[in-house]
Amino acid sequence: MTKFFLCLHVLAAVLAIGPVTVAASMFPKALRTAHGSPGDGDARSNLRLLHRVCRVYGAVGIAVPVFGFATAGSLGVLGSAWLITSILLTAAAAGLLVLRILPGQDSALTALLADDTTAAVPAAAARLAMLTGVFNLLWATVTVLMIVRPGSTTGA
Repeated sequence: MTKFFLCLHVLAAVLAIGPVTVAASMFPKALRTAHGSPGDGDARSNLRLLHRVCRVYGAVGIAVPVFGFATAGSLGVLGSAWLITSILLTAAAAGLLVLRILPGQDSALTALLADDTTAAVPAAAARLAMLTGVFNLLWATVTVLMIVRPGSTTGA
């Protein structure tokens, strides 16, 4: 059963978190492009699509910790420091996505669609690029911890 949960956990991470990290990373550049070409409907459609990918796959991403807890429980490592650290980093990444990145994308998209010509859109693009970089770094750290598992004695 452990291998089954582990497979589901890894598949959920690849299929849910992967698209969010890519789409969120592409959003700031697409925002700058759409802002620089106000009449370009394709650029705006692309921006809406990237935001939708982040929202939908971010919601689907809840499967990652669910299967992760099932895997950790079957391995008997729920109290391990590397796992607790991974859980905290995952919670931080989820919080960053839900509380800062998605609302930031939404407000930038709203400002762009309202033809706001102020410096708000480029500033939002820069802020989103920074937040997304931190988000991706958190997930990269969790991935390394899941692979290396410092101090683990499970041999799995």
